[in-house]
Amino acid sequence: MRWEAAEAASGTAAPEGGISAGRALRADAARNRAVLLAAASAAFSERGPEVPLEDIARQAGVGIGTLYRHFPTREALVEAVFRHEVGVLVQSADELLAGLPPDQALKQWMQLFVRHVATKRGMLAVLKPILVDNPRFSGETKGLVTAAAGKILAAGVAAGSVRPDVDGADLLRAVTGICMSTDESSQEVASRLVGLLFDGLRRSPG
Repeated sequence: MRWEAAEAASGTAAPEGGISAGRALRADAARNRAVLLAAASAAFSERGPEVPLEDIARQAGVGIGTLYRHFPTREALVEAVFRHEVGVLVQSADELLAGLPPDQALKQWMQLFVRHVATKRGMLAVLKPILVDNPRFSGETKGLVTAAAGKILAAGVAAGSVRPDVDGADLLRAVTGICMSTDESSQEVASRLVGLLFDGLRRSPG
């Protein structure tokens, strides 16, 4: 059966109307992709990489067919979630610096990184082979996050509120180490310990 015929049979055939209809379809597809990524991120973090894809689709409010149109395999979904999470984390560095003093931006960004590690940890069984098989992808994503960490640290150093002897790679190693040393269900403990790490990064007045 042709794709168009299948869509017509299911009542989802593209409406007539030229460019505006096409834009509406693209907007719907973008919305569906966004809600699927959000639902998958939460599910992987809370339940691990083997969570049924049907549950993710249900949580996103779409059909399983819609999920498979965007992400044909579990591996494709995991990779997309990881790329999305990295993008959000990197973008948040600029957003936090635009609205907060650098030390407070650093504090909040470190907590966002805790949540990022929790999501990555929940996907690790599926994500690790992807990263091993594609070292360029692994290096690029790690480089983006390291640069974001370095940007926030540098802003704090310039403002005189953060110690100058820590770089982005050091910060990521420290926060990741804390997260991985705590139980998977103890994100609150990891957040508290990362808060103590932040206190150690602040520069004492005078």
